[in-house]
Amino acid sequence: MRLADFAPHAGANYAQKRNFDMGAGAHSHVSTLSPYLRMKVLDEGDVCRAVLDEVTAREADKFIAEVWWRTYWKGWMEQRPAVWTAYRDDLTRLHNEVQTQSGLRQRWEAACLGQTGIKPFDHWAQELVQTGYLHNHARMWFASIWIFTLKLPWQLGADFFLRHLLDGDAAVNTLSWRWVAGIQTQGKTYLADPSNIAKFTDGRFVGVQGLAAEAQPISAPSAPERQPISELPPYSGAPADRVGLVLHSDDIMAPFHDTLGITPVTTAYFDATAAQSPWQMSPMVAEFRTALLRDVSPDAVVLENDASLADWAAAHQLDHIIAPHAPVGAMRSVLRRWRKSGDTPITEVRREIDTAAWPLATAGFFKFRKHIPDLLSKFA
Repeated sequence: MRLADFAPHAGANYAQKRNFDMGAGAHSHVSTLSPYLRMKVLDEGDVCRAVLDEVTAREADKFIAEVWWRTYWKGWMEQRPAVWTAYRDDLTRLHNEVQTQSGLRQRWEAACLGQTGIKPFDHWAQELVQTGYLHNHARMWFASIWIFTLKLPWQLGADFFLRHLLDGDAAVNTLSWRWVAGIQTQGKTYLADPSNIAKFTDGRFVGVQGLAAEAQPISAPSAPERQPISELPPYSGAPADRVGLVLHSDDIMAPFHDTLGITPVTTAYFDATAAQSPWQMSPMVAEFRTALLRDVSPDAVVLENDASLADWAAAHQLDHIIAPHAPVGAMRSVLRRWRKSGDTPITEVRREIDTAAWPLATAGFFKFRKHIPDLLSKFA
C-alpha cells in the first residue's frame, strides 16, 4: 500500500528532499497520496496515524503540516464560499473571451499544449496532461510562469489544473493559484526563479531564459468577510426506513454508518467533475475516480443525471437518502438542486474531522497550524 510504503520516509528524508521534482515516475520523495485524500479514501487522521506509527511527530513535522494544508484551504473556503462563486463567474467571462479574442486563445492554447518554448513549463504542461499529477513545487513554478511570464489570467491556469489533476479540488486549487498571484495573502507572490528551478529539478532544467524578473501582485478585491460554517440538519429517518447512500466525487467512502446506525439498502455514485469547468474535463480524472469507486463500493449504481437519481430512488422504494457532506464546489450545487426538486428527503453528513478542523481556518495557515497537535491527539 502506498501509505505504508511511504510512512517510514515521512521524517528526515521528506524534510530534506520534499522540494525536489525528479520528474514523472520519479516522485519518490513525496507521498503522492493527494488523489486519495481528495476522494476521501484516506483522511488526515488515517495518514498521520500511519506516519506516527513509524516516526515521531517532531521528525514528521514538515510532512504533517503539508497534510493539514489541504484541510486548512478547505476550511478557509467553507467560511468564504463567495470566493468560489467569483472564480466561476470570472471563468465564464474568460471562456467567452477565449472564444472571441484570437490573441488570448493562441497564448492559452500554447500554454495548455506545452508549446510556449519555455522548456520546463512545457514539460510540466505535458506531464500533467499525460499523468494527472505534478509535484507541488512544479505546480508553484508553473503557476508563476503562467501568471507573470505568459501574462495569462490566473483563473484560466486554475481551470487547466482542475481539468487535469487527479487531486483537483475546488478549494485547494483555487486558493493556491490565488496565493501565487498575490491575492490570497495580498501582496505576497511567488516568483519562478531559474536557479531555484535548476536546483530543485536536480539539474534537469538549467539556465532557463525569458522568465519574468518580478512578480507584481494581481489586482483583485479583498477576500469577503468570514461567515460561520452552516450547521447540517441531523438525520431524521425512522428505524424502519429504506435508506439509500449516495457517494460522490467529493467523498467516496462515507464512514458514518455505524454512528447513525444505518445499513443502506442500496448505494449510488454521482460524479460532478464535469460541472467544474466550461471546458471538457480530462477523461483520466473521471476514470480514476470510477476505478476507486469499484474498489471501495463495487455494487454502486452510477447516476448520470437528476432523472437517474429519481429512478434509482423509486426503483428501491427509498424513504430517505443520505450522502457525505459536499464542501464548496460543483457537487454542493448538485445536492442543493436535488434537495429542492426531489421527492425523497436527502440528509448530508459531515465528517467529524472536518467539523473539528474547518472552523479553525479563520486567518492564515500559521494560526491554524497551532491547532494541529490537538487535531492529531483527537484523530491520529
